[in-house]
Amino acid sequence: MIILYNDRTDILYIRLDDKKQDVVNRRLSEDIVLDIGEEDRIIGIEILDASKNVTLEKLLPVNYDIPKMPV
Repeated sequence: MIILYNDRTDILYIRLDDKKQDVVNRRLSEDIVLDIGEEDRIIGIEILDASKNVTLEKLLPVNYDIPKMPV
């Protein structure tokens, strides 16, 4: 399992399966999107406005994914 958080976009992504595969997005609510892979398995969970919906401090360790800006 991999947990990524982007503080610039306030999106938390929890990847449950690291196998490369095509996924379909299914929106559960305004703030939660599931990535569904092969055999209808949940591959990932995306939480929008994460700082409002999750206590981020309790999800340690968190890998912060901050894209590099072009120079």
